[in-house]
Amino acid sequence: MSKDQRNQHPNANLSPDPNTDRGPGPVPWIVMKFGGTSVSSADRWNTISEQVRLHLEDGYGVVVVVSALSGVTNLLNRLCGSPDSAQRDEIIGKIELRHSALWDSLELAPSALFSQLWQQFVALAGNRPEGRSPAAHAELLSFGERLSSALGASVLAPLGCVLQDAGRMLQIVEIPNQSDRQKFLASRCDDRVDSDLAARLAAEGRVHLTQGFIATDSAGATCLLGRGGSDSSAAYLAARLQAALLEIWTDVPGMFSADPRVVPDARLLQQLSFSEAQELASMGASVLHPPSIKPVQARGIPISIRDTTRPDQPGTRIEARSQSSEAQVKGVVSRNNIVVIEMDNPAMWRQAGFLADSFAVFKEFGISVDLIATSESTVTVTLDPDSSIEDELFSDFLEKLSLLTRVQLKTHCVSISLVGNAIRTMLGQLSGALDVFQDRQVHMVTQSANDLNLTLVVGEEHAEQLVQKLHSLLITAAADLRNDLGPSWLELTLPADVRVKSAPWWYERADALHGLMSERDSAFVYHLETARAAARRLQALDSISRVLYSIKANHHPALLAALAQEGLGFECVSLAEVLHVLDCVPDIKAREILFTPNFAPREEYARAMDLGVTLTIDSLHPLRYWPELFAGHELFLRVDLDAGYGHHKKVITAGAGSKFGIPIDHLPEAASLLAAQGARVVGLHTHSGSGVTHAGAWREQLQRLVPLLGQFPKVRVLDLGGGLAVPERPRQSAMDLEVMDQELHALVRAQNSALGSGREIEVWMEPGRYLAAESGVLLARVTQLKTKGDYHYVGLATGMNSLIRPALYGAYHHVVNLSALERQPDRRYRVVGPICESGDVIGEARLLPECAEGDLMLVSNAGAYGRVMSSSYNMRPPAEELILDS
Repeated sequence: MSKDQRNQHPNANLSPDPNTDRGPGPVPWIVMKFGGTSVSSADRWNTISEQVRLHLEDGYGVVVVVSALSGVTNLLNRLCGSPDSAQRDEIIGKIELRHSALWDSLELAPSALFSQLWQQFVALAGNRPEGRSPAAHAELLSFGERLSSALGASVLAPLGCVLQDAGRMLQIVEIPNQSDRQKFLASRCDDRVDSDLAARLAAEGRVHLTQGFIATDSAGATCLLGRGGSDSSAAYLAARLQAALLEIWTDVPGMFSADPRVVPDARLLQQLSFSEAQELASMGASVLHPPSIKPVQARGIPISIRDTTRPDQPGTRIEARSQSSEAQVKGVVSRNNIVVIEMDNPAMWRQAGFLADSFAVFKEFGISVDLIATSESTVTVTLDPDSSIEDELFSDFLEKLSLLTRVQLKTHCVSISLVGNAIRTMLGQLSGALDVFQDRQVHMVTQSANDLNLTLVVGEEHAEQLVQKLHSLLITAAADLRNDLGPSWLELTLPADVRVKSAPWWYERADALHGLMSERDSAFVYHLETARAAARRLQALDSISRVLYSIKANHHPALLAALAQEGLGFECVSLAEVLHVLDCVPDIKAREILFTPNFAPREEYARAMDLGVTLTIDSLHPLRYWPELFAGHELFLRVDLDAGYGHHKKVITAGAGSKFGIPIDHLPEAASLLAAQGARVVGLHTHSGSGVTHAGAWREQLQRLVPLLGQFPKVRVLDLGGGLAVPERPRQSAMDLEVMDQELHALVRAQNSALGSGREIEVWMEPGRYLAAESGVLLARVTQLKTKGDYHYVGLATGMNSLIRPALYGAYHHVVNLSALERQPDRRYRVVGPICESGDVIGEARLLPECAEGDLMLVSNAGAYGRVMSSSYNMRPPAEELILDS
């Protein structure tokens, strides 16, 4: 390795300089931990060998800490249960196959040590598990790391590797009154500097390999450090050796500003303080196990998080930093499966010792509290997500706690944390971003005592959208102005060939799009086959009897005709829309149109009755003041179920803050008024919002509608509205229609069985954006480019006058330079239009190839709520509409 190559190495700033004579002093150590995915293939072991060799060349001693092969610990946990003999043999067979396949791919024969360990494991696993103690569980689970380390020792043998027993290097701290489960399965270790250990290792060699996850007690019994404990093992060893560096090697390029699975444009956090990293890890960033930070922080040992699949990437570096660092949000992180306990007792006001008595119950049952918020008569806590307690014991805990206070339990919650430095000084800046929580039920709000996080606990159905929105507002918008943020997840994982198998329709039709735009500056282009395919997906659902297209999304005549050919009906919200459908789809029958007006004038209702369309009423006002219009007719009622969803507060259409629907407690009056006119309610309609990604939202709506059937014995249709989300970002998963279909189908089947013969309920849906969005794109020429400070602006020939969703809703639309599809993106642009408004921004910090005047830019997912919401603001006409149907 040349000197220049060494200077480019991610850890080149570490001492000692390889060109400097160190003399006879102690060996400087680097501890390297490799996780399960990093030790499960021959390619990854080649990377491990190369990285160890580089450190040896630079003059370091190396301690390699390995996890079990990917998936093995889960299989071992199944063995710790109570499988029958056949299941036990199957699990053992799977574990054997994973190891033997890796030996084969490495072109190595299993070592004598590995074979000996395997025989010990098979004998132990074959014992009957009934009554197996925590100590026995620990011994069995430890074989994942023992086997992988024996294999790894053979791989690293050419480098002079010495296999070490982790139990000889790490001893647990035994705590009085600690349960056996905590001691043997979730221990903590002594991290004091051990010069004797360092000397022993130095005398035995410069490369050592050992097991993560494993330690011993004073009697030499095997104890484990809990899930994620291999990180902790490496940290304890780094502290005991006073290492120069701790490297955590995993399958991602470092810690990110959000979970890339939720936010693909999350940015790499290149530099963090120990405290920031601790907070991110504790509040949900799963790359680093939280207990692994404290041991090295106390010794000032830097941590480097690296990616085994991308060893040339520098990753994230964690080290001591000034407490006066600029106030910034570093990440938006979340944790699932949060349990909230609310303790309410008016008698606690000014009552000394109430908290002590309450928390004594938590201590008695070994339940750890995570977040806490208090008021005069209420204390709300969340349980530590890493805590585990058996159901029966948890019931006993709740029963005893209820003797002191009224207890409310909320499960399946999600905590969302804004993590950064000096959060209290940023509250004014955060106020706008926190607006995204409006109309959401927030169970709890806490601000950490160390001023590093602000956390809100919400229902799981809102979590992903809230994280995406907060990240966009607090990090993406100004990411290019910050030196601590590196490339996005998309940049780091972008394939060399930008063509992907699941390329959208416009990628394959780029030439045709260029042809359409040869003499145009801007246009909406609709690909009808994409809309037809979306319609066919919905028509194939077993649970849905009828699909209606909500034409407010896009009323282009060609689109209406195409969807009618697929067998869809139509939902309209104005009389003009009704007349438009009747004009564009001549064969349609009026009753196949569902008309759902909101605060419309009397004349629209009267005309709708004359035309014979199916009418939905969403207010008591028409029933109270125009009852004669509805005499003898069949009607739908739009019900407000007081539970809204959506990607933005302005598209949530349920709850007291929404103008839509009849509240449930007003339904008896609606029934009485209609009965007086001989009108019949044959359908109950609801719509909770738009852009809903949570497949269970429709099940929840159906579950809330079903109890209302008793009030309306003639109802035969339950209409769940629309709101089905479409993927907004590249590689974002589509909503799982199969899961939604299965849940709805089971519920409908059960309900129809309960109703008995003679009455069956149909379920309808009426999506708009789902059917139209992906079929349309907005194309616009680049007019000008500008740089101001760190911002690079690319201006388009049209903007919010054609597509107002980004300005109105903060909606995300993917932007592509259609003139440079084959070029790798290399610059971030703020994509703007020509309208005289600061809000005329189509996209923030979009990674694009270098743009030039005249380039043709494409804005995806513009087939819905694009042209229909456009204007001639600034007297600039919106983009015209074109059809591409072949």
